[in-house]
Amino acid sequence: MSSVPLQRDERNGLQRIVWAIASGTGLTLAAVASYELTTRILTSAISSRDDQMLGGMWSVAATMFVIRESYRDSVSAALSRTGATAVSFVLCLVYLLLFPFSSWGMAILIGIGAVVLIMIHLPGDVITASITTAVVMVVAGISPHHAWLQPIFRLFDTLIGIAVGIAAVWIGKSLHNPKR
Repeated sequence: MSSVPLQRDERNGLQRIVWAIASGTGLTLAAVASYELTTRILTSAISSRDDQMLGGMWSVAATMFVIRESYRDSVSAALSRTGATAVSFVLCLVYLLLFPFSSWGMAILIGIGAVVLIMIHLPGDVITASITTAVVMVVAGISPHHAWLQPIFRLFDTLIGIAVGIAAVWIGKSLHNPKR
């Protein structure tokens, strides 16, 4: 059986295909791990099915947010996501302990979060904090019974997702460079 030598472009194309498949597989496994960990193991005793499913989705979003090309970039994204979520958590928890959901309340919290993050020199985290605030507040409006729990649940989901994402990047890095 004879083999045909691969040209440089063909090898690069093959490497790209292998890398794409490995990356897609890694994202798939990280997403299912994040979702299952959040919905089946860690929240089944403390929340409703709807909260579990939302938590699973939120955890997967956090996992995907932190998975980057390099471990350093992933850690940076994890720190960014954690900071933005913490600001949103505090604002939403305080608000929901005092008031019910309202669109004005949500919008004001988004504005306050933006001011806080800009003042502490983290303007790049404004979008993430704003999205987190919007999700937490709208879910609190959908499920107004114990609405103040929503920021706690979403913080928990986010931290699980971040941990799974960092672990996935670390495992991927270890598999890609086993001697390092």
